[in-house]
Amino acid sequence: MARRRTGGSGATTAVVFGEVLRHFREGASLTQEALAARIPCDRSHVARVEAGTRVPQDTFAKTCDTLLATGGVLTRLWSRIDWYPQVEHPDWFQRRAEMDETAVALWEYQERVVPGLLQTPAYVTALFSRVTTGAELDERVRARLSRQRRFLSPEGPSYVVVLDESCLRNVLGGPGLMREQCAHLLAVGRKANIRVQVAPAGFPGLVRPNAPMSLIRLPDGHEWVYSESLDRGHFSDDPAVYARHSRTYDVLRADALSAPESAAWISDLMARYEPDEQDRVQLGDLDQEQPQRRQRRQLRRGGPRIPRRRSNPRQQEP
Repeated sequence: MARRRTGGSGATTAVVFGEVLRHFREGASLTQEALAARIPCDRSHVARVEAGTRVPQDTFAKTCDTLLATGGVLTRLWSRIDWYPQVEHPDWFQRRAEMDETAVALWEYQERVVPGLLQTPAYVTALFSRVTTGAELDERVRARLSRQRRFLSPEGPSYVVVLDESCLRNVLGGPGLMREQCAHLLAVGRKANIRVQVAPAGFPGLVRPNAPMSLIRLPDGHEWVYSESLDRGHFSDDPAVYARHSRTYDVLRADALSAPESAAWISDLMARYEPDEQDRVQLGDLDQEQPQRRQRRQLRRGGPRIPRRRSNPRQQEP
Protein backbone atom coordinates (compact mmCIF):
# COMPACT_ATOMS: atom_id res chain seq x y z
CA MET A 1 0.00 0.00 0.00
CA ALA A 2 1.49 3.35 -1.01
CA ARG A 3 1.20 6.56 0.94
CA ARG A 4 -0.28 9.70 -0.58
CA ARG A 5 0.99 13.15 0.31
CA THR A 6 -1.73 15.76 0.20
CA GLY A 7 -2.04 19.51 0.37
CA GLY A 8 -1.75 22.60 -1.79
CA SER A 9 -3.69 23.66 -4.87
CA GLY A 10 -1.35 22.56 -7.62
CA ALA A 11 -4.04 22.08 -10.26
CA THR A 12 -5.28 25.65 -9.84
CA THR A 13 -1.84 27.24 -9.77
CA ALA A 14 -0.71 25.19 -12.77
CA VAL A 15 -3.65 26.63 -14.71
CA VAL A 16 -2.72 30.14 -13.54
CA PHE A 17 0.83 29.63 -14.82
CA GLY A 18 -0.57 28.53 -18.17
CA GLU A 19 -2.85 31.55 -18.39
CA VAL A 20 0.01 33.93 -17.61
CA LEU A 21 2.16 32.25 -20.24
CA ARG A 22 -0.63 32.56 -22.81
CA HIS A 23 -1.12 36.24 -21.89
CA PHE A 24 2.52 37.09 -22.59
CA ARG A 25 2.68 34.88 -25.70
CA GLU A 26 -0.35 36.55 -27.25
CA GLY A 27 0.99 39.95 -26.20
CA ALA A 28 4.11 39.15 -28.23
CA SER A 29 1.89 38.19 -31.21
CA LEU A 30 3.24 34.65 -31.25
CA THR A 31 1.34 31.46 -31.96
CA GLN A 32 2.01 28.33 -29.93
CA GLU A 33 3.91 26.96 -32.94
CA ALA A 34 6.09 30.06 -33.17
CA LEU A 35 6.96 30.04 -29.48
CA ALA A 36 7.69 26.31 -29.57
CA ALA A 37 10.06 26.79 -32.50
CA ARG A 38 12.05 29.41 -30.60
CA ILE A 39 12.35 27.46 -27.32
CA PRO A 40 12.70 24.83 -29.05
CA CYS A 41 10.10 22.17 -28.17
CA ASP A 42 6.93 20.60 -29.58
CA ARG A 43 3.85 22.79 -29.99
CA SER A 44 1.90 20.26 -27.94
CA HIS A 45 4.19 20.93 -24.98
CA VAL A 46 3.37 24.65 -25.04
CA ALA A 47 -0.34 23.87 -25.45
CA ARG A 48 -0.39 21.52 -22.47
CA VAL A 49 1.52 23.94 -20.24
CA GLU A 50 -0.96 26.68 -21.13
CA ALA A 51 -3.82 24.29 -20.33
CA GLY A 52 -2.29 23.46 -16.95
CA THR A 53 -1.92 19.76 -17.77
CA ARG A 54 1.84 19.59 -18.29
CA VAL A 55 4.51 20.39 -15.68
CA PRO A 56 7.24 22.59 -17.21
CA GLN A 57 10.87 22.59 -16.14
CA ASP A 58 12.32 25.75 -14.61
CA THR A 59 14.46 26.13 -17.74
CA PHE A 60 11.24 26.32 -19.80
CA ALA A 61 10.01 29.21 -17.64
CA LYS A 62 13.34 31.04 -17.90
CA THR A 63 13.50 30.62 -21.67
CA CYS A 64 9.95 31.93 -22.07
CA ASP A 65 10.79 34.90 -19.83
CA THR A 66 13.66 35.76 -22.18
CA LEU A 67 11.74 35.21 -25.42
CA LEU A 68 8.63 37.07 -24.24
CA ALA A 69 10.47 39.82 -22.30
CA THR A 70 8.40 39.26 -19.15
CA GLY A 71 10.96 40.59 -16.71
CA GLY A 72 11.24 37.20 -14.99
CA VAL A 73 7.54 36.87 -14.10
CA LEU A 74 7.24 33.26 -15.27
CA THR A 75 10.35 32.09 -13.41
CA ARG A 76 9.18 33.68 -10.17
CA LEU A 77 5.71 32.21 -10.58
CA TRP A 78 7.15 28.77 -11.39
CA SER A 79 9.21 28.78 -8.18
CA ARG A 80 6.12 29.52 -6.05
CA ILE A 81 3.89 26.76 -7.43
CA ASP A 82 3.46 23.39 -5.75
CA TRP A 83 3.31 21.38 -8.95
CA TYR A 84 2.74 18.08 -7.16
CA PRO A 85 0.17 18.49 -4.37
CA GLN A 86 -0.70 14.78 -4.35
CA VAL A 87 1.79 12.01 -5.09
CA GLU A 88 2.25 8.38 -4.17
CA HIS A 89 5.57 6.70 -3.38
CA PRO A 90 5.98 2.96 -2.90
CA ASP A 91 6.14 2.05 0.79
CA TRP A 92 9.72 0.86 0.50
CA PHE A 93 10.79 4.23 -1.00
CA GLN A 94 8.71 6.58 1.17
CA ARG A 95 11.44 6.93 3.79
CA ARG A 96 13.98 8.01 1.18
CA ALA A 97 11.51 10.49 -0.34
CA GLU A 98 11.00 12.04 3.10
CA MET A 99 14.77 12.40 3.50
CA ASP A 100 14.94 14.24 0.17
CA GLU A 101 12.44 16.77 1.50
CA THR A 102 14.81 17.85 4.29
CA ALA A 103 18.35 16.84 3.21
CA VAL A 104 20.97 19.59 3.29
CA ALA A 105 23.44 17.68 1.11
CA LEU A 106 23.28 14.67 -1.20
CA TRP A 107 26.07 12.78 -2.94
CA GLU A 108 25.13 10.07 -5.46
CA TYR A 109 26.71 7.48 -7.71
CA GLN A 110 24.49 6.05 -10.45
CA GLU A 111 24.88 3.52 -13.24
CA ARG A 112 22.71 2.30 -16.14
CA VAL A 113 19.99 4.99 -15.78
CA VAL A 114 20.05 8.73 -15.13
CA PRO A 115 19.34 9.52 -11.43
CA GLY A 116 15.69 10.24 -10.69
CA LEU A 117 16.41 13.76 -9.47
CA LEU A 118 17.87 14.67 -12.88
CA GLN A 119 15.47 12.87 -15.23
CA THR A 120 13.35 14.84 -17.67
CA PRO A 121 9.58 14.21 -17.70
CA ALA A 122 9.94 12.39 -21.03
CA TYR A 123 12.72 10.19 -19.65
CA VAL A 124 10.67 9.34 -16.55
CA THR A 125 7.65 8.48 -18.68
CA ALA A 126 9.67 6.26 -21.02
CA LEU A 127 11.30 4.51 -18.07
CA PHE A 128 8.06 3.66 -16.27
CA SER A 129 6.24 2.84 -19.52
CA ARG A 130 8.25 -0.37 -19.56
CA VAL A 131 6.40 -1.69 -16.52
CA THR A 132 3.01 0.05 -16.32
CA THR A 133 0.43 2.17 -18.15
CA GLY A 134 -2.56 4.40 -17.56
CA ALA A 135 -3.27 5.95 -14.17
CA GLU A 136 -0.49 4.04 -12.44
CA LEU A 137 2.02 5.35 -14.98
CA ASP A 138 0.83 8.93 -14.40
CA GLU A 139 1.11 8.50 -10.64
CA ARG A 140 4.63 7.10 -10.84
CA VAL A 141 5.75 9.95 -13.07
CA ARG A 142 4.22 12.53 -10.72
CA ALA A 143 5.90 10.91 -7.73
CA ARG A 144 9.31 10.86 -9.41
CA LEU A 145 9.13 14.47 -10.57
CA SER A 146 7.82 15.68 -7.21
CA ARG A 147 11.24 15.01 -5.65
CA GLN A 148 13.11 17.21 -8.13
CA ARG A 149 11.72 20.66 -7.45
CA ARG A 150 13.57 21.27 -4.19
CA PHE A 151 16.96 20.33 -5.66
CA LEU A 152 16.44 22.32 -8.87
CA SER A 153 15.32 25.49 -7.11
CA PRO A 154 17.77 28.43 -6.80
CA GLU A 155 18.19 27.80 -3.05
CA GLY A 156 18.30 24.02 -3.35
CA PRO A 157 20.52 21.77 -1.20
CA SER A 158 24.00 20.75 -2.33
CA TYR A 159 23.75 17.89 -4.83
CA VAL A 160 26.76 16.14 -6.37
CA VAL A 161 26.30 13.18 -8.69
CA VAL A 162 28.80 10.92 -10.44
CA LEU A 163 27.30 9.22 -13.50
CA ASP A 164 28.75 6.01 -14.84
CA GLU A 165 29.06 6.31 -18.62
CA SER A 166 26.34 3.66 -18.99
CA CYS A 167 23.73 6.15 -17.73
CA LEU A 168 23.92 8.06 -21.01
CA ARG A 169 24.97 5.22 -23.33
CA ASN A 170 21.81 3.23 -22.62
CA VAL A 171 19.34 4.77 -25.08
CA LEU A 172 15.86 5.18 -23.66
CA GLY A 173 13.00 6.35 -25.87
CA GLY A 174 15.13 7.22 -28.90
CA PRO A 175 17.81 9.78 -29.87
CA GLY A 176 15.55 12.80 -29.44
CA LEU A 177 14.71 11.91 -25.86
CA MET A 178 18.38 11.26 -25.03
CA ARG A 179 19.36 14.57 -26.62
CA GLU A 180 16.86 16.35 -24.41
CA GLN A 181 18.15 14.48 -21.37
CA CYS A 182 21.76 15.45 -22.14
CA ALA A 183 20.73 19.09 -22.57
CA HIS A 184 18.95 18.96 -19.23
CA LEU A 185 22.07 17.62 -17.50
CA LEU A 186 24.13 20.44 -18.98
CA ALA A 187 21.58 23.01 -17.82
CA VAL A 188 21.24 21.76 -14.24
CA GLY A 189 25.01 21.31 -14.00
CA ARG A 190 25.35 25.09 -14.25
CA LYS A 191 23.30 25.62 -11.10
CA ALA A 192 25.28 26.79 -8.08
CA ASN A 193 24.22 23.85 -5.90
CA ILE A 194 24.61 21.02 -8.45
CA ARG A 195 27.70 19.30 -9.85
CA VAL A 196 27.50 16.55 -12.47
CA GLN A 197 30.55 14.37 -13.14
CA VAL A 198 31.04 11.44 -15.51
CA ALA A 199 33.00 8.25 -14.80
CA PRO A 200 34.00 7.03 -18.30
CA ALA A 201 34.28 3.35 -19.10
CA GLY A 202 37.70 4.05 -20.61
CA PHE A 203 39.28 4.82 -17.23
CA PRO A 204 40.34 1.36 -16.03
CA GLY A 205 41.87 2.75 -12.84
CA LEU A 206 38.56 4.07 -11.49
CA VAL A 207 37.38 2.32 -8.34
CA ARG A 208 33.58 2.41 -8.43
CA PRO A 209 31.08 1.48 -5.72
CA ASN A 210 29.66 -2.00 -6.08
CA ALA A 211 26.19 -0.58 -6.80
CA PRO A 212 24.40 2.78 -7.12
CA MET A 213 24.31 4.57 -3.79
CA SER A 214 23.45 7.84 -2.07
CA LEU A 215 25.14 9.60 0.84
CA ILE A 216 22.59 11.79 2.61
CA ARG A 217 23.16 14.48 5.23
CA LEU A 218 20.13 15.71 7.19
CA PRO A 219 19.71 19.10 8.94
CA ASP A 220 20.65 17.66 12.34
CA GLY A 221 23.95 16.39 10.93
CA HIS A 222 22.78 12.77 10.82
CA GLU A 223 24.32 10.93 7.86
CA TRP A 224 22.85 7.98 5.97
CA VAL A 225 23.95 5.56 3.26
CA TYR A 226 21.13 4.53 0.92
CA SER A 227 21.15 1.86 -1.78
CA GLU A 228 18.53 -0.22 -3.57
CA SER A 229 17.90 -3.78 -4.58
CA LEU A 230 14.83 -5.03 -6.45
CA ASP A 231 11.81 -3.24 -4.91
CA ARG A 232 13.62 -2.57 -1.65
CA GLY A 233 15.58 0.30 -0.13
CA HIS A 234 18.51 -0.23 2.23
CA PHE A 235 19.51 2.34 4.87
CA SER A 236 22.48 2.50 7.21
CA ASP A 237 23.53 5.22 9.64
CA ASP A 238 26.44 3.21 11.04
CA PRO A 239 29.30 5.75 11.16
CA ALA A 240 31.84 3.12 10.06
CA VAL A 241 29.72 2.12 7.08
CA TYR A 242 29.17 5.74 6.09
CA ALA A 243 32.89 6.55 6.42
CA ARG A 244 33.87 3.56 4.25
CA HIS A 245 31.50 4.44 1.43
CA SER A 246 32.33 8.12 1.72
CA ARG A 247 36.03 7.35 1.17
CA THR A 248 35.20 5.29 -1.89
CA TYR A 249 33.06 8.12 -3.25
CA ASP A 250 35.70 10.78 -2.61
CA VAL A 251 38.33 8.79 -4.52
CA LEU A 252 35.90 8.21 -7.40
CA ARG A 253 35.08 11.92 -7.64
CA ALA A 254 38.78 12.83 -7.65
CA ASP A 255 39.63 10.34 -10.41
CA ALA A 256 36.54 10.82 -12.61
CA LEU A 257 36.17 13.67 -15.10
CA SER A 258 35.81 17.07 -13.46
CA ALA A 259 32.53 18.95 -13.80
CA PRO A 260 33.81 21.06 -16.77
CA GLU A 261 35.33 17.99 -18.43
CA SER A 262 32.08 16.11 -17.87
CA ALA A 263 30.06 18.92 -19.48
CA ALA A 264 32.31 18.68 -22.56
CA TRP A 265 31.93 14.90 -22.59
CA ILE A 266 28.12 15.13 -22.36
CA SER A 267 28.08 17.78 -25.11
CA ASP A 268 30.01 15.49 -27.44
CA LEU A 269 27.68 12.59 -26.71
CA MET A 270 24.68 14.88 -27.16
CA ALA A 271 25.94 15.70 -30.67
CA ARG A 272 25.76 12.00 -31.54
CA TYR A 273 22.06 12.02 -30.66
CA GLU A 274 21.33 15.01 -32.90
CA PRO A 275 20.13 14.54 -36.50
CA ASP A 276 21.74 17.79 -37.61
CA GLU A 277 23.38 20.96 -36.31
CA GLN A 278 20.27 23.04 -36.96
CA ASP A 279 18.38 21.05 -34.34
CA ARG A 280 20.96 21.76 -31.62
CA VAL A 281 19.37 22.66 -28.28
CA GLN A 282 20.26 26.07 -26.93
CA LEU A 283 22.66 25.52 -24.02
CA GLY A 284 22.80 29.02 -22.62
CA ASP A 285 24.28 32.43 -23.25
CA LEU A 286 27.06 32.75 -25.81
CA ASP A 287 29.64 33.62 -23.16
CA GLN A 288 28.83 30.32 -21.44
CA GLU A 289 28.66 28.32 -24.65
CA GLN A 290 31.97 29.31 -26.24
CA PRO A 291 34.29 28.04 -23.45
CA GLN A 292 32.32 24.80 -23.45
CA ARG A 293 32.78 24.39 -27.18
CA ARG A 294 36.52 24.89 -26.85
CA GLN A 295 36.60 22.05 -24.35
CA ARG A 296 34.75 19.61 -26.56
CA ARG A 297 36.72 16.69 -27.87
CA GLN A 298 36.44 15.59 -31.48
CA LEU A 299 34.41 12.44 -31.90
CA ARG A 300 36.42 9.38 -32.74
CA ARG A 301 34.72 6.20 -33.83
CA GLY A 302 32.17 5.21 -31.18
CA GLY A 303 32.04 8.29 -28.98
CA PRO A 304 33.65 11.26 -27.27
CA ARG A 305 37.39 11.44 -26.84
CA ILE A 306 38.37 11.62 -23.22
CA PRO A 307 41.71 12.61 -21.71
CA ARG A 308 44.02 9.74 -20.98
CA ARG A 309 44.68 9.14 -17.34
CA ARG A 310 47.48 7.18 -15.82
CA SER A 311 46.45 4.03 -14.04
CA ASN A 312 45.72 4.73 -10.42
CA PRO A 313 47.75 2.44 -8.14
CA ARG A 314 45.63 3.32 -5.13
CA GLN A 315 43.42 0.59 -3.76
CA GLN A 316 40.15 1.44 -2.13
CA GLU A 317 37.57 -0.56 -0.28
CA PRO A 318 34.45 -1.27 -2.38
